[in-house]
Amino acid sequence: MAVRTRGAAGRTPQADHVTDSVEGVPHVTGADDPEATVPGRLLAVATRLFAEKGFDRTSVQEIVNAAEVTKGAMYHYFDSKDDLLAEIYARVLRMQMTRLERISSGPGDIAERVRAAAADVVVTTIANLDDATIFFRSLHQLSHDKQREVRAERRRYHELFRSLVQQGQDQGVFTDRVPADIVVDFYFGSVHHLSTWYRPEGELSPTQVGDHYARLLLDALRPTTSAS
Repeated sequence: MAVRTRGAAGRTPQADHVTDSVEGVPHVTGADDPEATVPGRLLAVATRLFAEKGFDRTSVQEIVNAAEVTKGAMYHYFDSKDDLLAEIYARVLRMQMTRLERISSGPGDIAERVRAAAADVVVTTIANLDDATIFFRSLHQLSHDKQREVRAERRRYHELFRSLVQQGQDQGVFTDRVPADIVVDFYFGSVHHLSTWYRPEGELSPTQVGDHYARLLLDALRPTTSAS
């Protein structure tokens, strides 16, 4: 679900623009970034307004006024306010998917790759916490078609993560007492819960939180040793 432009030949995806934020982890461009594109400014402003006022109480006019663009400019990239909300989360998910694919096919044994993947999704979620929080809070307000689109993209990410856990179970590196599907569902439930307690001014850095989460997952997956 990329930001799209209109043209005679139809629509073509436009690349996401990201900047380094939390400890070098990509963060989607904010409205105050001088290099922000028009869609980037619209998304940043929409994120702020949705957080302050709520999705349903924010008008398109308020968004374009704050982004200092016309409605025509907005509709050049987004069909509706629904598209803005969906893209707020989808751009984060695309970035996370790219990183997970790199980890999945990268060096290291399966335990190392699962550990890296588990820590990465925590750190990247924290780096883009407002975007993820606003989306999950407002998901039910999207059209059914848009909800299906976003959930399908999220399922692709979960499936790749699950395949890593399954690989470790097949190799005997991880216990298979719990199916990989349930392991992944349980883990991501914890990740999605980050917004309810994580605070940037807290004692733990994003990397430390990611390390703790990953260690908990690996400990839970460690095969039990039979008593002699």
